[in-house]
Amino acid sequence: MTGVLCEVRDGVALVTLDRPRQRNAFTGEMGRRLGELYREYDTDDDVRVVVLTGTPPAFCAGADLSAGAGTFGAAADDFTASPVDPPAFRIRKPVIAAVNGHAIGIGLTVAMQADIRIVADDAKYAIPQVRRGVIPDAMSHWTVPHIAGTAAAADILLTGRTFDGPEAVRLGIASRSLPAGEVLPAALEVARDIAVNVAPMSAALSKRLLWDATRYGFTPETVADHETELHHRVMGGVDAAEGVRAFLDRRSPRWSARVSTEWKDLPWE
Repeated sequence: MTGVLCEVRDGVALVTLDRPRQRNAFTGEMGRRLGELYREYDTDDDVRVVVLTGTPPAFCAGADLSAGAGTFGAAADDFTASPVDPPAFRIRKPVIAAVNGHAIGIGLTVAMQADIRIVADDAKYAIPQVRRGVIPDAMSHWTVPHIAGTAAAADILLTGRTFDGPEAVRLGIASRSLPAGEVLPAALEVARDIAVNVAPMSAALSKRLLWDATRYGFTPETVADHETELHHRVMGGVDAAEGVRAFLDRRSPRWSARVSTEWKDLPWE
């Protein structure tokens, strides 16, 4: 048992952290499995969107502390602070984190690698590693300031304090806060809308530029150049025509471009 469940339905891959008795406490095996699934879905044209959630009552209570005081003992040579490889932001499908309960430590830092986060009103959120004698992980020193800005990142990462869903929205690390039971249905509704109405190649290109603009420190002028280059790829293509045709016909589009076989290296890579 890896502690991770998965199913694909109607273009949406639902990935569930599943150790409910341990509140989905995160293990290395879970990290490896999550990375395997991300790699698989990245090249599967039947998957348009990935939703990451947790089996109630939590999303992920953080690292598995069953080893007690030895949990953060001397690191082995193969230790990595980023156990999910690739991270969600590196795959070409939109990833929505349905954070339907408490998300602490790596539970929250893994969610920060997603593109969209929907959180629960009354759940507890924190990246408290500095209160445990270690430091935040899963690239959070990059993802949190990228998403919410340096001031919010300093507030969250340097204090390790706990906050609720509405404050997560105010801080800019989540887009919506809902009652816990509504979080996953809302995420699936967004995912189904993307799966039907968003061109897969357009989503892949836009997502990569969105994250890489910060990753590589692009200037606004460089972003403009890359947007133009990517427009040259899609304009005149079958999906560009289909998108307008479907809109005018008031019907769901029938996308045909395949990310798995038609993807080309990006200009900045």
